[in-house]
Amino acid sequence: MLDKLFDPDVVAVIGASRTEGKVGHAVLKNLLQGAGHQVIPINPKVNEILGLKCYADVLDVPEKIDLAVIVVPAAAVPSTMEKCGQAGISYVVVISAGFKEASLEGARLEREITAIAGKYGMRMVGPNCLGIIDTSSSLNASFAASMAFPGNIAMMSQSGAICTVTLDWADRIGVGFSKFISLGNKADLAENDFLELFMKDDSTAVIAAYLEGVKDGPRFMDVARNVTREKPVIIVKSGRTAVGSRAVSSHTGTLAGSDAAYTAAFRQSGVIRADSLEEMLDYSRAFSTYPLPRGKKVAILTNAGGLGILTADACHSIGLSITSFEEETITKLKQKLPEAAGLYNPVDVLGDASPQLYEHALEVLLADPNVDGIIVLVSPQAMTDVPAIAQSLIKMVKTSDKPILCNLAGGMRIAAGEEILNQHGIPNYPSSERAVASLKALCDYSSIKVKEHTTPVTMPVNREAAQKIIDDAIANGRRTLGLESLGLLTAYGIPVVQSRMAGNLPEAIAACEEIGYPVVMKIISPDISHKTDVGGIKLNLVDAKDVEHAYLTMMSDVKHYMPNAQITGVQVQQMVTGGKEVIIGMDRDPQFGPLLMFGLGGVYVEFLKDVSFAVAPVNDKEAQHMIASIKTYPLIAGVRGEKPSDIKAIVDTLLKVSQLVMDFPSLAEFEMNPLMVMPEGKGCLAMDVRMTLRNE
Repeated sequence: MLDKLFDPDVVAVIGASRTEGKVGHAVLKNLLQGAGHQVIPINPKVNEILGLKCYADVLDVPEKIDLAVIVVPAAAVPSTMEKCGQAGISYVVVISAGFKEASLEGARLEREITAIAGKYGMRMVGPNCLGIIDTSSSLNASFAASMAFPGNIAMMSQSGAICTVTLDWADRIGVGFSKFISLGNKADLAENDFLELFMKDDSTAVIAAYLEGVKDGPRFMDVARNVTREKPVIIVKSGRTAVGSRAVSSHTGTLAGSDAAYTAAFRQSGVIRADSLEEMLDYSRAFSTYPLPRGKKVAILTNAGGLGILTADACHSIGLSITSFEEETITKLKQKLPEAAGLYNPVDVLGDASPQLYEHALEVLLADPNVDGIIVLVSPQAMTDVPAIAQSLIKMVKTSDKPILCNLAGGMRIAAGEEILNQHGIPNYPSSERAVASLKALCDYSSIKVKEHTTPVTMPVNREAAQKIIDDAIANGRRTLGLESLGLLTAYGIPVVQSRMAGNLPEAIAACEEIGYPVVMKIISPDISHKTDVGGIKLNLVDAKDVEHAYLTMMSDVKHYMPNAQITGVQVQQMVTGGKEVIIGMDRDPQFGPLLMFGLGGVYVEFLKDVSFAVAPVNDKEAQHMIASIKTYPLIAGVRGEKPSDIKAIVDTLLKVSQLVMDFPSLAEFEMNPLMVMPEGKGCLAMDVRMTLRNE
């Protein structure tokens, strides 16, 4: 797949230039520095460039062209693409800018060139990109300042500037790449295509990416699940603080934003998310260098107590375990370490430690079965031979079946040691915190690699009844579903509280008598999302007098707070006590589809923001993960002698909601708040639910 894109026999540069500093000149020059490809410049104004015969038109070239790199102005790209199609060219890299990133006219041009590519079966990278690099085939079809070093990291980026920054960083410390792809506007080939390519590429062991968004969220998750079983995928996603532009009326929509879906999708598909470009590069280098740890038990080796303590703190805060050593390990450390040395974790070999002492301590720690990975710290004290210590670390790092991450801490005094490590492809992390974060990424992927992805179970439901409720609402021009939402839940086997609707006070009293006291009364209005804020909920009504007073007060309060709200009546429910209130919601994300939310319910959800997210559909393990991920999970699981809540019932409800929102794409938002969860074995009851239909 895409073989001739990265290893073409014949490459044409359309828009090649004689002028230094022009993109068309840089691309041609870069291509000529490779080997194994015939390079043909195309420019109607000249006969020769850089010693090569120049053709006026791609249709004039007698050879079969595999790849065309296009660097003409945007307005000329459609006609150029048309000629490429007529010439039977299979792949094009459109470096030219001025498309959807620039203007409406540019967006029209981009649609046009995408259609031309489709018409001829051409695959296109770009437009608006830096180009592509493949070190295995010595192809540099880009205007990057230099060719990448060979390595086992495949990198793709939506930003050309991120590409150049990354290449410059890699050049400085000798980090290599297998493939390097500037995605540009992703009009045709995008991240999903290249993930599949990287998975099958023998020269690639690690996949890194900078993304601003994905083209096809559900397919991305399917592809990434397959890829991450084989190779680690590290992605830095920008735009974390961007908020959705559409109006939302539920807690779920308010809390989700645009980034929660990416976080959930990455986690569910095994992608390791980096919070910065620096983290992405750190993690990529770690995966490129080290074996995977078997667990999360860490040993710290240092010549400075303070550095060791800071590193231990960093490990604990990120979820790594500062391990305890076997007695045999302590005994062997004592044999050569000074009397004042710290023999327990962190192991402090003291400031005057020689390379031999470091080497001895490392050998002993590596042999301990309680150690899964080691962080080595070196501070440049007056008596510290940093280059010699670095030299002694090389063989141990390269031959160990456990990861050994290094932090030669400092600046000028550790530069020579850092250079020695770099020359042998071993990272020196500038801070112990960055070393710890990289080790945590290795540990996380050890779990990801063996994680089973089970298909969600389809439960027996009454889909026809649910469909009728939605169809009736659409027929009546209603986008917000109130009481009828309870019928939807019933159709999907979710227990709901006894409930009646009343249009006036006498009907309300009659409904209360029918249900039986005590009761709850709630306002019914398509305009009111949060009833508590406007006095629209009255609790624990014990008789008709209570009901009358509550009804009149509620109507007065609601009219005061929302004088223009349309009020259709009240809802009377049985009063349920003895349970915990949780919330289950859904907001339909434009990239990934239904985004489920779980958290503690009631009136505090928006203030506490203690919620978890997952992209539907979910299985039982994912549902359990959602529940256990909130900080207040111990309140549900049972604390200080309290009985645990019925977590199995919550899991069951999450699975049914997941199926409901997958079955009905017309549901834009869904919120069950609260779902009253009773003690273990007693089930749960939906107390209130609100659904919004998409505005088709």
